[in-house]
Amino acid sequence: MDWESLQISAVLALATAVLLLPLGILLARWLAYSRRPWRPVVEASLALPLILPPTVLGFYLLTAMGSASPVGAFYQRLVGHPLAFSFTGLLVASLVFNVPFATMPMQRAFAAIPTDVLDAAKTCGLPRWRTLWRIELPLAWPGILTGLIMTAAHTLGEFGVVLMVGGSIPGETKTIAIAIYDRVQAFDMRSAGLMSAMLLGLSLITLLASTWLGGRQSGGRGVL
Repeated sequence: MDWESLQISAVLALATAVLLLPLGILLARWLAYSRRPWRPVVEASLALPLILPPTVLGFYLLTAMGSASPVGAFYQRLVGHPLAFSFTGLLVASLVFNVPFATMPMQRAFAAIPTDVLDAAKTCGLPRWRTLWRIELPLAWPGILTGLIMTAAHTLGEFGVVLMVGGSIPGETKTIAIAIYDRVQAFDMRSAGLMSAMLLGLSLITLLASTWLGGRQSGGRGVL
């Protein structure tokens, strides 16, 4: 077991989930309630990481973070090292490719809130922030938690984008998924099998948790 790579993956997954929590809530709430004509375009754009090949997404992210890009050049002047092939760059990439995994369950949760409940809050004169804090978030918490769980699990297993943007720098960007690939390349099937089994177990737990939370959201229907 490559414990260093597992630690990097765990920190990356936790940081991604924490940073996407407020952003996911804002995006999901807007997508659930907005009637703007361009909402489907925004929704489709946010879902692109689901269908784009990881190498394509990784290529564009690498280009955007490279030293030749304005963002990459500014970051390098600011901190003294490139954004690409660093943990910070890996975190930025992780935020991008996890947006749909975070926002979609949250969006469904906000959309499932009865409109009469929101209308009643408005009639009572509750400001928007108090409606969000006291009514919407308590009702939508299963979807919010599902989004965070899916984000963390997907981060642990992502390979293509991580390899393109972060490479395989030990102690910096070498995640557990990259470690599995390296072990297979070295014909160390025992270690690769052990780490793969661990990710398989985590994926199964994630799906079970998502199913249970989905049942809570729908009032208990469809729970295994």
